Amino acid sequence: MDCSQILFGSLICALAAGAGVAAAAERDPAEAADGFQLIFNGRDLSGWSGDPRLWSVREGAITGQTTAGHPAKVNTFLIWTNGAVRNFELRCRFKLEPNNDQGFANSGIQYRSQVLDPAAWAVGGYQADMEAGTNYTGILYEEKKPRGIMALRGEKAVWDQDCKKRVVGRLSTPAEIQAGIRAGDWNDYVIVARDRRLEHFVNGKQTVEVVDDCPQGAVEGVVALQLHVGPPMTAQFKDLRLKPLP
Repeated sequence: MDCSQILFGSLICALAAGAGVAAAAERDPAEAADGFQLIFNGRDLSGWSGDPRLWSVREGAITGQTTAGHPAKVNTFLIWTNGAVRNFELRCRFKLEPNNDQGFANSGIQYRSQVLDPAAWAVGGYQADMEAGTNYTGILYEEKKPRGIMALRGEKAVWDQDCKKRVVGRLSTPAEIQAGIRAGDWNDYVIVARDRRLEHFVNGKQTVEVVDDCPQGAVEGVVALQLHVGPPMTAQFKDLRLKPLP
């Protein structure tokens, strides 16, 4: 498949296309040897598509920012344009700043998601959620889909073939997860998607494990970063690296 002729192709094409960018940026030698590929070069938004009024690169980090003069009227996304993902591990660091009196800032990492409107940078599907508050960082949310919250923090859940949810175990408590999150500072996020099993980790602690056997569950789709509608806020991401899994 010719990578230059598609917007969202296979992950193999994506990694091949990004090899030159990754080589130009620093990365952990152990991670590189283990198959991780940088998908953000630390300098500009090559390989990504989003509203240029809201997304930029600052101090080596992808930065989404809304202001009173440039608000987000709806949830908007920065979409990785170099391929679809299927089975993978994604690692990154994130930081949220609520630039408002309400203390509100919300974002997320979309994966195996669908581009609903490329011109409006609208995306729907699985989301590894994050916020400046104390409830949702680490959950699995389904953006622009009927199911909404698919697993709360600490839950091991199964969505069966009838699209009914069962909580089958506990990983930890929401309080234990929250205690490990650094407010207003950089935090680590890891997403592992293998077949129908989806796992999130924040700062090394597993936050959810979901087996999605629902027919509407996605097995392939794009990666994107969210900037949430609402008062002024800043969401930043860096050290984004991706490893395809068998």
